[in-house]
Amino acid sequence: MTEMDAPGTPRVLGATVDDQTRCVHYRTEVDIVAIRFACCGEYYPCHACHEEAAGHPAEQWPLAERGREAVLCGVCRTELTIDAYLAADACPACGSRFNERCRLHTHLYFEAS
Repeated sequence: MTEMDAPGTPRVLGATVDDQTRCVHYRTEVDIVAIRFACCGEYYPCHACHEEAAGHPAEQWPLAERGREAVLCGVCRTELTIDAYLAADACPACGSRFNERCRLHTHLYFEAS
């Protein structure tokens, strides 16, 4: 578990390996997001971290919740809405690039349209 330094900044649970939310499962230079899971409201670096640590099955965010802040940039700690994250290749606040291969896993986190 990583407790963020800035007051009011969400904590990230799971097997993180650095302060930019990389984890033991995904730790390349561009693996810098954490997802708030719909089932528990907690941030985890990835689906495998949630599976290992949460103690309950993951649930997808429904389409109706696409305006919800549910993605955390590990570099600047900006929370993005699901829609903003799905439309971006980089953080709109700090410009840090996101792993484009994360799109292969979006169905694990977000209901498909």
